[in-house]
Amino acid sequence: MTSTYTSALDQYKTFYKKQLLEDTLPFWFPRAIDEEYGGYLLMRDADGSLLDDDKAVWIQGRFAWLLSTLYNTVEQKAEWLEGAKKGIDFLRRYCFDEDGRMFFHMTRGGKPLRKRRYFFSETFAVIAFAAYAKASGDKEVADEARRLFGKCLEYATTPGLLEPKFTGTRPAKGISIPMIMLNTAQQLRDTIGDERCDEWIPKWIAEIEQDFVKDDIRCVMEQVAPDGSLIDHFDGRTLNPGHAIEGAWFILHEAKHRNNDPHLINLGCRMLDYMWERGWDKEHGGILYFRDMYGKPVQEYWHDMKFWWPQNETIIATLLAYLMTGNQKYAGWHQQIHDYAYQHFHDKENGEWFGYLHRDGRLSSTIKGNLFKGPFHLPRQEWYCWQVLEAFQK
Repeated sequence: MTSTYTSALDQYKTFYKKQLLEDTLPFWFPRAIDEEYGGYLLMRDADGSLLDDDKAVWIQGRFAWLLSTLYNTVEQKAEWLEGAKKGIDFLRRYCFDEDGRMFFHMTRGGKPLRKRRYFFSETFAVIAFAAYAKASGDKEVADEARRLFGKCLEYATTPGLLEPKFTGTRPAKGISIPMIMLNTAQQLRDTIGDERCDEWIPKWIAEIEQDFVKDDIRCVMEQVAPDGSLIDHFDGRTLNPGHAIEGAWFILHEAKHRNNDPHLINLGCRMLDYMWERGWDKEHGGILYFRDMYGKPVQEYWHDMKFWWPQNETIIATLLAYLMTGNQKYAGWHQQIHDYAYQHFHDKENGEWFGYLHRDGRLSSTIKGNLFKGPFHLPRQEWYCWQVLEAFQK
């Protein structure tokens, strides 16, 4: 490693730490705390003003995870732990249906508005409960995290359990389930522990590698047939490069956990390589939202927009790939995506990032918080990159 890039890594570490603690987090905390009903008010415009007081269950869990994680890894600030408890209490009190499933969309006061058949609300609750249990020492919340993880295992491994009665005549499976379960298990293992995590993590990685990573066409699929074969229809051909790249860094993180396992490093880097090639916009920069496997037109009209979160995941993946391989290609990619994202998405006046840009980098909307965007992908990226650089330089 050259001394020049060693210096650059130190600058990145300082930058990510500063951005997280002095720019991103202050946009949300403490203004988002709902002192009246609990939980968080996260649907915000550029200046932080409230656009809607509904609550997305995903992001209630994600923000509770973030505040708990900062308490566990950065500094034991009482206000972070108290803020995390606001989200944990809201989730436990209001966000579970009578059948044990979680809702997706709530009113401010905790009345359910929507419930979906997938179980991502549950996975985000698992990581929130686990991180908070570690921070607080609350054994009841720890037990709830492990119980809920067991329910997620049941949902993930019982075909048709959460599906509607009619699922059509073209069966398919998505990469989302093994990916989110992989990361959920990693978070649970790294906070309060659960013996099932190390049993299941290799299985989900193997499924991703065997069924979704297609080396012959240098591609990571979002959806395949149950046997892993390609589905030559709109949905089957649609790729989400940022999502696959997120999966790549989950696998690189696991490689790091397993003493730099060479097979997992190779797998994570292949996934990153394939989807950078397909996702990086050579004309304008940034990661495109959707691409077609064969370069054909994509059905979704937002296919060529730039969303915030694929940029966050690519910043993590390229940095981690460089630190684990020393390959200068990844150093260059990290610099490219970092420079593009902070130039185009960052709101220098109010802090945080805008969520949605047109392909050429023009702002599509000033919104910073909605049912899907909130304090998660960006602060997780800044926290993770800061922490991994800190560990690397020791």
